[in-house]
Amino acid sequence: MPGTRPLALPAAALVAASALAQEPPPRLEHLWVYSQWNFQVPERVEPFLQILRRAKAAGYTGAVLADYKFTKLGSVPRVYFENVERVKAEAKRLGLVLVPCIFPIGYSNGLLAADPNLAEGMPARDSLFVAREGEARLVPDPPVALRNGDFEEVREDGTFAGWDWQDKNGALFPDREGAASGKLCARVRDVGKHDPQHGHARIVQKVRVSPWRCYRLSVRVKTQSFWPADSARIQVLAGGKPLHHQTLDLKRTQDWTEKRVVFDSCAHDEATVYLGTWEAKEGTLWWDDARIEEVGLLNVLRRDGCPLVVRGEDGAVFEEGKDFARIADPGLGSRPYAGEYDVDHEGPPIRLLPGGRIRDGARLRVSWWFPPIIHDDQVMCCVAEPAVARWCRDQMERVARLFVAPAYFWSHDEIRCLGWCDSCRKTSLKPGALLARNARECGEIHRAVAPGTMALVWSDMWDPNHNAHDGYYHVNGDLAGSWEGLPKEVVVVNWHFGKRRESLRFFAGRGHKQVIAGYYDEGPAQVRDWLEAARGVPGVIGVMYTTWQSRYDDLEEFARVAREFR
Repeated sequence: MPGTRPLALPAAALVAASALAQEPPPRLEHLWVYSQWNFQVPERVEPFLQILRRAKAAGYTGAVLADYKFTKLGSVPRVYFENVERVKAEAKRLGLVLVPCIFPIGYSNGLLAADPNLAEGMPARDSLFVAREGEARLVPDPPVALRNGDFEEVREDGTFAGWDWQDKNGALFPDREGAASGKLCARVRDVGKHDPQHGHARIVQKVRVSPWRCYRLSVRVKTQSFWPADSARIQVLAGGKPLHHQTLDLKRTQDWTEKRVVFDSCAHDEATVYLGTWEAKEGTLWWDDARIEEVGLLNVLRRDGCPLVVRGEDGAVFEEGKDFARIADPGLGSRPYAGEYDVDHEGPPIRLLPGGRIRDGARLRVSWWFPPIIHDDQVMCCVAEPAVARWCRDQMERVARLFVAPAYFWSHDEIRCLGWCDSCRKTSLKPGALLARNARECGEIHRAVAPGTMALVWSDMWDPNHNAHDGYYHVNGDLAGSWEGLPKEVVVVNWHFGKRRESLRFFAGRGHKQVIAGYYDEGPAQVRDWLEAARGVPGVIGVMYTTWQSRYDDLEEFARVAREFR
């Protein structure tokens, strides 16, 4: 503006900026592209080969390959291996290195397809089951309910009765025309016009719960041109922290659909339920028929580290196979296919055995474990289970035989549930130390299976500036110290753009070489900011074009910016 003066930087800041500019840029040995691909589909092979050809022409030296099928090479059809051979042959012709991903620790669904009981579980304690006519079923104890969850009652001021609080900015109101059932529902319209700063349209209710129980919250949802679709959420908070992290997977326009989330009440006797929007912009959303219920044995885990205990209220402990039949949830880790978990089915009853000690009318207290589902479908394995390490070795042996690669990328990333089950607790290790132990195990596997090859890993779970701290998702304790177990020879692929300078220096100080994971669908210029932050940082040996949305439009420009940085 005319008449204004530019702000002057403090002298110390100018000196620091000048000194940084004089530091040498990193010497990049590797320029890679990250690809998530399904090589089982023949029609998908040629598009990937075209990406490899473009990458070679742009100056890339290799490609990191992430394919869910790497977790199940023992069961893929022959055509899968034929397609991989085509990819390997073209990469060899082009002179490009292929780096396959292994060890799905964090996004563990592929591992769990082999055994869904290896999921990390959270505890449900003393759920009440009552025996009737040969089986025992859950009885809510105490009963739990949302008040006016069908939105049929409205106060004189237009707010919904029974709910403790709602945003009164005009975006949320009763709808007498479009209800899924009954006469009324809650309607949310054009939130961005009513609250352009926050996009809020929320309704809130506190609910009494029992500690350490499994609850399912359901609601029917309808949308019309609603955007962003993921701005609509169910949140359940207790003690100021979320009890679940599931998303609703809504479409921008869809008819009435029931959505459900499941949560562990943990040590709390009260939870706060939110139905609402955060950062919503436009369009219409309807809520109806919200309800909460206690559920029993849903996705019950069966392994030694997740013991199931059935006892009477008099303290008598009943025996599986003698007093009741073996308990298993046929829907565990199998819906819609192996390795995927859902919360839409019902848990199994307890079937009483003839001659057993459980009598009709008996009140049973059942303690069991279930895996939390993160966001859309993420489930974490238990790193304390020896079977997980055996599975990781088997996977790496299969992948190494298939690719004979010079480098392998560990997929440890966003590990959001850890340290709950008995297998974890019996180690007496905090979550950070548990993860450190797993890193050492994976290092031993890597050296034994593919000696002399490069190991790489994502940065986030070993970085105190990122996810390696207390209070991370469903991790039961502090992740600090995880970095102590990361072998020094492992190359860290750093993706924490928000604190890139601190993160780069942290890993350099611990003696790790690093590759910068840039782009993240934010544009090719982002890599310039990364490389500027890496000035003077020893051991930065490469950059990687990293896209989650399979966007390769900027592949060439990204490479140009990286190569020409001075």
